[in-house]
Parts: sequence; C-alpha cells; structure tokens
Amino acid sequence: MNYKKSAEEILEAIGGEDNLDAMAHCATRLRLVLNDESKVDEETLSKMDVVKGTFSTGGQYQIIIGSGTVNKVFNELEKITGKEASTTADVKDKSARNMNPLQRFVKMLSDIFVPIIPAIVAGGLLMGINNILTAPDLFYDNKSLIDVHSQFAGLADMINIFANAPFTLLPILIGFSAAKRFGGNPFLGAALGMRF
Repeated sequence: MNYKKSAEEILEAIGGEDNLDAMAHCATRLRLVLNDESKVDEETLSKMDVVKGTFSTGGQYQIIIGSGTVNKVFNELEKITGKEASTTADVKDKSARNMNPLQRFVKMLSDIFVPIIPAIVAGGLLMGINNILTAPDLFYDNKSLIDVHSQFAGLADMINIFANAPFTLLPILIGFSAAKRFGGNPFLGAALGMRF
C-alpha cells in the first residue's frame, strides 16, 4: 500500500492543506480540525480503500483508517503538510471553536463535572454498604447487623463519614474542578467552594 499516495488523496479530499487547522491520531482514526467542513468530499473519501469510514463530532472530523495503518498515513500527512502532530488534547481544544454555543456550554459543564464523578460514585457505593449494615429487618427481625454485631459499630460510623464526604464537600470539589477547567488556581477554587 502506498501510504504517501493515500495521505495525498485524503488531504485533497478534505479541502487541501489550507483547510487543515490541526491533526492528531489515535489507535484507529485520524483526528482533524478543519477550518470548513463543507469543503470535505465525503464521496471521494468513502471510495478510498484505506478509509473505513468518516464522521464529524465535537468540531473534529475523524477518518477511520484502522490500527497499524493510521500512524503510517499520518506520518506521510505530516511530511506533506509540514505541520507537526498535535496532541489529542490540543485537537479537542481547537475543535471546541467549531462548536455552537450550546455544545460549548455542555462541554464546559462536562469538563467540570466528569472529574468529580468517581468521588460521587464511591460515596454512593459506601452509602449502600452503610445502609446494608444499619437497615433493620434486613438480616434479623427488628435489628440491623450493627445491632447484633456491635463490634462493627465503629466501622459503620466510619463508612458513613466517608460516604457523606463527597456530597458534603461537593461545592469544594466543583470549585477545584472549575478553577482547573478555566485555567485558575485549583486551590483558590476550592477555597471559594468552601464559602457555599
């Protein structure tokens, strides 16, 4: 397979070098940020042997090539354009400019709340464990596991504290995450979160 020829054909089909703002690749796809997606010739791309599929999402135009081949085509694309590879994060940042205001707002919210999700999930799981330990009539009539096995009362109290921590400290977590998202000092963001 002639990877240079494939790269040239892809470049021509996406509207040429002037239409290419940034590029990166993952294991199977070329991730491109284009200045104008209307210049893309979908029909030509779909007829190419090397291209398995294409789609546009979140301001990125992605061309599915397949593992093992994508990096070779990408290297040729780099040589032809003279553009250096961007990181996937850079491509995501540049592609955000191609989003409409609602998409940018939703992306901003997800950038803030997605890092907090593991703490909330862990808190929820610990609440479930605590409820199993302290719920009456679950294992014994009119008694909980802790009532019957009082030596575990301290453990249940500790689990309860850990379970409630993510929800009690949620404003601090949001402040920390939001400050990171907007390029501020996360610790100042956490301090602001303490005010609520």
